[in-house]
Amino acid sequence: MGIKRLIANRVRKIALRTGRLRGLYIKLCRPMGLEYAEFVKRHGGLNAVGDHCSILPGVVFGDPYLTRLGNNVHFSTCALIGHDGSVAMLNHAYGLKLDSVGKIDIRDNVFIGYNALIMPNVTIGPNAIVAAGAVVTKDVAEGDIVAGVPAKPIGKVEAFVEKLKQKTAELPWIDLINARQGGYDPKLEPELQRRRVAHYFGNGPSEVTRQ
Repeated sequence: MGIKRLIANRVRKIALRTGRLRGLYIKLCRPMGLEYAEFVKRHGGLNAVGDHCSILPGVVFGDPYLTRLGNNVHFSTCALIGHDGSVAMLNHAYGLKLDSVGKIDIRDNVFIGYNALIMPNVTIGPNAIVAAGAVVTKDVAEGDIVAGVPAKPIGKVEAFVEKLKQKTAELPWIDLINARQGGYDPKLEPELQRRRVAHYFGNGPSEVTRQ
């Protein structure tokens, strides 16, 4: 085992056990979502974190103590903000003592897409999807898919699941999908990638490469 790997393993153990060395842990260990969710669960200061969550290191929890996650909540890189940042400016400008905060409550089986922004006083789900780039300012009902600025319902998760089931069954690599152990199988990944590239770009070099 190389010295770099030994150091990374040591940093990982310290970070997961104590919460220290977070920056070094992210840089050296590059934790995947499930692993980093365990770090957040232990040391992130959230109100609660359920089981089988996936949190990328780039996710921003602006007010962790006001944020609660259910089971099977998955995040792309996004931000959850539990306060109104304008209050400090308004207090100084108008000589006031205002306060504006709110909880963020994400129920079971929720996916939050890339660059989504979740605002205060919002409950999401259960069984909901927030699309990439959405700005969520109101509750997301059970089973809804929301998108846009501000986010609005654009579909139902159950219908989306049925559509994906049909598309998946027609894929040239469906046998590999069915054979995978979990969501990612390193033994099958090279062949999976090869078939995907062949399907979308052909077996030879792309036109851009040949030029």
